[in-house]
Amino acid sequence: MQQLSQQRDTIQFPVQFPAKTFRLNNGLTVIHQHLPNTSVVMVDVWVKAGVSVEPDPWYGMAHFLEHMIFKGSKRVAPGEFDREIENRGGVTNAATSHDYAHFFITTAAQYLPETLPYFADILLHASIEDEEFVREREVVVEEIRSCQDDPDWLGFQALCETIYGESTYGRSILGTEEQVRDRTPNQMRCFHKTYYQPENMTIAIVGGVDRETALSLIGDTFTGFTVRSECPTRTFCPQPVLTEIRRTELRLPRLEQARLMMAWTAFGIDHLNEAVGLDMISVLLGCGRSSRLVRELREEQRLVWDIGSEFSLHRDSSLLTINADLEEQHLETVERKICDRLEQLQTVPISESELNRVKRLLLNDYAFSTETPGQLAGLYGYYSTIATVELSVTYPQHIQKMQASDLQAIAKQYLSPDKYAVTVMKNLGE
Repeated sequence: MQQLSQQRDTIQFPVQFPAKTFRLNNGLTVIHQHLPNTSVVMVDVWVKAGVSVEPDPWYGMAHFLEHMIFKGSKRVAPGEFDREIENRGGVTNAATSHDYAHFFITTAAQYLPETLPYFADILLHASIEDEEFVREREVVVEEIRSCQDDPDWLGFQALCETIYGESTYGRSILGTEEQVRDRTPNQMRCFHKTYYQPENMTIAIVGGVDRETALSLIGDTFTGFTVRSECPTRTFCPQPVLTEIRRTELRLPRLEQARLMMAWTAFGIDHLNEAVGLDMISVLLGCGRSSRLVRELREEQRLVWDIGSEFSLHRDSSLLTINADLEEQHLETVERKICDRLEQLQTVPISESELNRVKRLLLNDYAFSTETPGQLAGLYGYYSTIATVELSVTYPQHIQKMQASDLQAIAKQYLSPDKYAVTVMKNLGE
């Protein structure tokens, strides 16, 4: 074990950005990294077309469009894209967030010239046929309904609404059933033609394809963008600031354990150093058996069945959450103890051993999450979309430079025991 620990402590991270970034004549951004020792290629297309750009009241449009992209174009029939990828052993998927939507394929390098044209065509020339729109709408509605049976989804959504209100991060990515049913194919075509344009897109291509081949293939396939449209603008709503404790309580049927969800907000990607510090604090508090809250509240005092802490970095606002599963009679006690531990974090210096543990965990996690073409392409595309791609490799440097006094100052600035949002979920009872 000592030898393994020594090996982990000597992980080397790139000081310079290892990929190359290109801006094509049409405004499209391409990030390429050649990995000659792999025969796999990941193509990940990131579009600045998430919830944050949905016009009022077109809520749920970005996610619904994600579904419709895979329904094909005038040249690619519904289901044809999936067959072409899967028949060559590849995989494809997509995701929508508040800040972006992204679509990706993983394929053998030898098949990239055959599969990339299909991928580009459905993204750039999605037909959004009326009949397919109506059919897929029911799939999206069913997805929304299924979330209503998920206590953790309901609790987190309520927590976000409590914090962010009508601003971007307070809205559900899925929208509501009513909102989705109010959308029309023409509205979606307008949304697609407005935002699926080259200046809004970044293509990260990583794996066993050289630079010349990659740029040539993208230049040949990601062309002929649709004529731009102009969607209605969205009403700007500033990110709210927590100045008090905001509470929400949900009563749900058949809830076997109560839930406690607490959250604190911070600045977004423009304050990366503070974000890294909050990420480290989340690990210190609630990652692993030796973390403070897990050790005390679960292992020693047995006040919770489970507890953990997470940090989420977004473009405009970051979020640190602490979540616990517990018996209802312990809710007030656990919330009070969590606040006490946050206050302690601001007044009692973090030990060197704790600081080193947190650094090891996060540095190892970063190393393990940047090993495959898919992981690298996702990392590059994410940072390129919400900030600049070069920031993607600075994360380890920020961690290594962080001192106990820095974490203490960040905790004082952002983790007030008197200013946070909390959602409590209890059983509805008989």
